[in-house]
Amino acid sequence: MIIESIMSRDVHTVRPDQTLREAAEAMRTLNIGSLPVRDNDRLVGMLTDRDIVVRAVAEGDIDTRTVRDVMSPAVKYCYASDDVQDIARNMASLEVRRLPVLDGDKRLVGIVSLANMVHSEPSAGAVMAQGVATPH
Repeated sequence: MIIESIMSRDVHTVRPDQTLREAAEAMRTLNIGSLPVRDNDRLVGMLTDRDIVVRAVAEGDIDTRTVRDVMSPAVKYCYASDDVQDIARNMASLEVRRLPVLDGDKRLVGIVSLANMVHSEPSAGAVMAQGVATPH
């Protein structure tokens, strides 16, 4: 099975120049914890609720900061044609719960998460959970 068959296609994104408040409001409204950062049609980063808290709120500086200031620019991703089991192992080793999905032209076409894996391919979900759901 390939990632394209289980990924979520309705991906909400933010721009690097948007404020952190706008990004946080979008996360609250959508009930999600991360947003891919898109500059025109290219994926340039990921922003998580943790990025906002650790890199802005903890420093007392949320009102003047933009997404670009706190996003993670080193984006891990997969391709829509990648094998689900391979990506589950990769996500487990990276300890990430979600991964942007790109097409052959490196344009964002979806996102795959632990929930996608568990509900669509239980064996892949189990592999992934071993890596991302470890106790501290």
